[in-house]
Amino acid sequence: LSLEFANSALAAFDVFSLFSASDSRHAAPEFPLCQQLTNAASLTIFKMAGLVSQMSSMSLSSKGMFGSHAVLQTSSSGAGARRSLTVVAAKKWVKQKLNKNGNPELVKMHVLKGDTVQVIAGGDKGKVSEIVSVNLKTGKILVKEINMQTKHVKPRTSDEAGQIIQREAVIHHSNVMLYSKTKEVRSRVGYKVKDDGKKVRYLVATGEEL
Repeated sequence: LSLEFANSALAAFDVFSLFSASDSRHAAPEFPLCQQLTNAASLTIFKMAGLVSQMSSMSLSSKGMFGSHAVLQTSSSGAGARRSLTVVAAKKWVKQKLNKNGNPELVKMHVLKGDTVQVIAGGDKGKVSEIVSVNLKTGKILVKEINMQTKHVKPRTSDEAGQIIQREAVIHHSNVMLYSKTKEVRSRVGYKVKDDGKKVRYLVATGEEL
């Protein structure tokens, strides 16, 4: 179903409503052929109006060549009001929030680069590994040999050959917890200030400092 078809159906339905509401003196009962054409047209219009009423209860979306989405929305203010169709373009990306200085807001994370963590969710649940990198803007981390994905690399020149490589993909920092190698338990992170005034992190379950 296209937007042009929906608009045509709405226009035809309005015309038929005005015709049916007009005075009966304007009708032509002495012409049976005209009466048959009018009945056929009214049946077609009612079918088209029924399709429009079904379209009002769902949202149609299609992805274009540039990645944008066209969303068909319908709205009506009353029972006898005409439905309006609007095409809304949904953004492929959402702009990140900025602070008062114009810089992206950083996500507060409980882990840092180099920490030993255990995965607590996902396909690699239970595995223990080390954090390779962190992204404070998105709140995602890269953990060594966790969330492996296959990458097909095309050859750049005629002398090169294509490759199939395995590499890590990022995961959200909430999917991991800090892990103690000595006690072999996972733990939440705590913060405390030492006597010299230095703030350090420690494992709540074991008490060892990080």
